[in-house]
Amino acid sequence: MKTLEYLRDYPDLFWPACLAALALALLCSMLSVLVVLKRMAFIGQGISHAGFGGIGLAAVFGLASASLSPGATIAQFVVVLGFCIASALGVGILSAQHKQGQTHEDTAIGIVLVLSMAIGSVLVGIYSPRFQWESFLFGYLLNTAWPDAWMAVGVSVGVLAALFWARRPMAFWAFDPRAAEAFGVRTGAVRVLLLVLLAVATVTAMRLAGVVLASALLILPGAAALRLSSRFGVVMGLSVACAVVGVLAGLVLSFETNWPPGPSIVFTLTAVYLVASVAGRRAFAPSVQAG
Repeated sequence: MKTLEYLRDYPDLFWPACLAALALALLCSMLSVLVVLKRMAFIGQGISHAGFGGIGLAAVFGLASASLSPGATIAQFVVVLGFCIASALGVGILSAQHKQGQTHEDTAIGIVLVLSMAIGSVLVGIYSPRFQWESFLFGYLLNTAWPDAWMAVGVSVGVLAALFWARRPMAFWAFDPRAAEAFGVRTGAVRVLLLVLLAVATVTAMRLAGVVLASALLILPGAAALRLSSRFGVVMGLSVACAVVGVLAGLVLSFETNWPPGPSIVFTLTAVYLVASVAGRRAFAPSVQAG
């Protein structure tokens, strides 16, 4: 098998990509359940495209060039992450007005998305006109080095720790926000926390693997898991399992066929979702008919 040959003969090329992919799978799969439950699938696209504005801000500080030192690369990541977190909070503020009949969430995402892209285009045009957006926004998984892989692991641990700390109010709010608010859950704070964590996950994933794979990891594992169970703890575990299986199978498909790893993983995650849909329909069909 090419997979075993690559992993054995080129460890510094392929093992960092595998570690980063698994870290991203764990990072995004937990959030994926909440994204699907709260119908926030489009927000990943909005946050990722807000990265254009973040790159523009980085250009102001001289952090948008073809070659950066490792320290400057980290600084660039922090600036873009900060901008995307601010954009996510902006979406939250605008969409909160939906309760007063003013702004729907998809409208809020669209507003922040186009404004961020406009800001990024202007700032990059002024401060770094030769900068290529693709170097940050459309990462290639096989370009991952060991420091990037360990960064993905560190970010994953931090986000998962935050989710574990807020697991009870987060689950309550995800399933029944009105009841959660009535029982004293600070739903606004929970929503802000989720938006911040989504921004962190999206920027990390798109930096290492690209926008398409980042969106897939934030949607498909949770959607597949919710086809198989309605118990929150079980769904979380199934989401992680679906993500890990999809990522590993996608990497094997990529190595064996020489396809790009991002699209290969998207294909396998989609296949996992389809299998889960069929399995879930068969499992729940008797109870539905009996009801």
